[in-house]
Amino acid sequence: MNRFEAVVGYELLFRSPGSLSCAAISNPLKATSMVMFELLSSFGIHEIVGNLRGFINITTEMLMSDTVELLPSDAIGLELLESTIITPSVIRRCRELKKLGFVIALDNHSYNPDYFELYDGLVDIIKLDLIHTPLDAQYRFVDLLGHFPVKLLADKVDNRAVYLRSRRIGFELFQGYFFARPSVVQKARMGNVTSTFFQLKQQLTHDANIDEIEETFKQNPSMTYKLLMLVNSVSYASREKIRTVRHALMQLGMEHLRRWVQLAVFVDDSGQGLDSALLDMAVTRAAFMEELARLDTEGSNLIRPVHPDEAFMTGTLSILTDIYDVSVDEIITNLYLSDEIRAALLNRNGDLGTLLCLVEMMERIELDEAAESLERLGIPLKSVQNCQRNAYNWRSKFAS
Repeated sequence: MNRFEAVVGYELLFRSPGSLSCAAISNPLKATSMVMFELLSSFGIHEIVGNLRGFINITTEMLMSDTVELLPSDAIGLELLESTIITPSVIRRCRELKKLGFVIALDNHSYNPDYFELYDGLVDIIKLDLIHTPLDAQYRFVDLLGHFPVKLLADKVDNRAVYLRSRRIGFELFQGYFFARPSVVQKARMGNVTSTFFQLKQQLTHDANIDEIEETFKQNPSMTYKLLMLVNSVSYASREKIRTVRHALMQLGMEHLRRWVQLAVFVDDSGQGLDSALLDMAVTRAAFMEELARLDTEGSNLIRPVHPDEAFMTGTLSILTDIYDVSVDEIITNLYLSDEIRAALLNRNGDLGTLLCLVEMMERIELDEAAESLERLGIPLKSVQNCQRNAYNWRSKFAS
């Protein structure tokens, strides 16, 4: 909060399932990685913080890694933990991140001459823990740091008297239970994708071409969803409507993809695995739609030829609601998809929607209804059956 009690930002913290009310952190790097990964790949930065800025705690190891540059500097600020040891390399790194536009804060800080270079233009916010800092030390803190170009933040403000006193002392920003209790944001896991991340890491290490990388994503629906969330998070300002997995990869860029995969290695993405039958259904549906889109549509009644990759994307996303804790509305809201894909997912409209309806009928063995649709579309049943067979064969190739 600022001095007018208006919200100006949020702190985003890791909480394990067994300790929702407080932090139970054995590995700070892993906690930081988890916050970054979930923020980029599951929740979406702008869905969490809106137009304000979110701050995350950064270990020295994460600070020095280029992985941190995956975060959009206009939406995320970096809080250096009190355990950070100031060295020339840390100062250089802070200077680099400042040039990239990041806001840097010092967490639970006490005045220290070793930090002088950071105080003098590199750090934007300095936080003081009011509960563990005596009142006379609070006055001294403001007196020593007040003439530097930084904003002083009073942390652990737990009642109005403390807020008013810290404001009189000279603090400009305020955080604590007086204003609000932390809100725990939860989302169901999207399956264990660790093996896929290691496969991607190996591909990127050996400079695999985009065809191989695209194929890896297409084998795993949850990875495709995470990729789309990532693109939405890091390309918010200049995003294009996404049509295909390849389009998402090209918009993201290989460098950002490398950083994301590097981050994922730190994160234990375990949890309940997916029902294998549902996963098979998701991937097979996507491949089935892709095969249908490859049919020679000359003489059919489709409005226009459907791009196979768009059909695959639609098939992948269409079954997420059956597998994961995510609604169609949430998919439409969070992912910047093309109008055709959105119409197909939401109302089964358009050519993609027509193909999706056809695939769903075939899955339910509603052959009479499917035959009527095929007749209207001018597509032979035998061609569709061949497409379905090819889709099963494609999925079986990767399951074996």
